[in-house]
Amino acid sequence: MPKQRATPTFTVITVVYQGEATLEETILSVIAQTWHRVEYIVVDGASTDGTLSILEKYRPHITHLVSEPDNGLYDAMNKAMTLATGDYLCFLNAGDSFHEDDTLQQMVHRLPRTDELPDILYGETAIVDARRHFLRMRRLSAPDVLTWKSFRHGMMVCHQAFFVKRTLAAPYDLRYRFSSDFDWCIRMMKKAHTICNTHLTLIDYLEEGMTTANHKASLRERFRIMVRHYGWLSTLWHHAWFVVRLGIRR
Repeated sequence: MPKQRATPTFTVITVVYQGEATLEETILSVIAQTWHRVEYIVVDGASTDGTLSILEKYRPHITHLVSEPDNGLYDAMNKAMTLATGDYLCFLNAGDSFHEDDTLQQMVHRLPRTDELPDILYGETAIVDARRHFLRMRRLSAPDVLTWKSFRHGMMVCHQAFFVKRTLAAPYDLRYRFSSDFDWCIRMMKKAHTICNTHLTLIDYLEEGMTTANHKASLRERFRIMVRHYGWLSTLWHHAWFVVRLGIRR
C-alpha cells in the first residue's frame, strides 16, 4: 500500500522594523497561500512608522504578534522561534514574498512519500523590484545536491528559501550581526540527515541596497564563519576571490 503524503505545518516568521513601505506585500503573500496549514509569527522591533497600523489591519491572520525592542534581526528571529509550533520554519523578511500563491502546496507535493519529513527543504530565489517585477534569478543558484560543504563556495541557497524542521533548529549566533544566517544554515545542514531539493522557485526576494559599511562588515563576518567551519586552508583555497575583495574593501 502506497505511503500517505505528509501534511506539514509551516511556521512563517517575519521580522520587521520600520517596514511600512514593504511589509504589506509580505503579509498578503502569506495570506494568499493555498496551503492552509500555516502558522504566522511577526516580530516587530517597536517600529514608530506605520508598521503597527499594517499589522493591526491583518491581525486576524497573524498567529503570534510581538512588538517590543530587541537586539537586532537575529535576536528577533530567536524570539520568534520560541513561539513556533509548526513542522518547518520559514523566515520571510518584510519585502520578500512567496513566489506563487500555491508555493507551499507545491512544496508539499514534492515531498518524498516517507514516514519521516526531510530535515531541510530548499529551492531557488527570484530577485524582484519594489513593484514585484521580476529582475533576474539569484546569482548563486541552488545546487542539485546540497550539503554543509556546499557553502564553501558562498551562500548557495538564500536564507528565505531554506526551510528547516523546527525540531532540528537551534538559535542564531548573536556574535554575528550581519551574517548569522550564513552560519545558521551551515550548522543546520551539519545536523541534518535528509536535505530535499524541491526544484522550485520558492521566494521573491526584494532587491535592496545595502550600505557600504554593512556590506564590509558582512563580508568580514562571512570570512570568519567560513574559517570556523571549513578551516583556513579550505577557505583560502576556495575563496581566493573573497579574500582579495575583502582586502580591497578594507
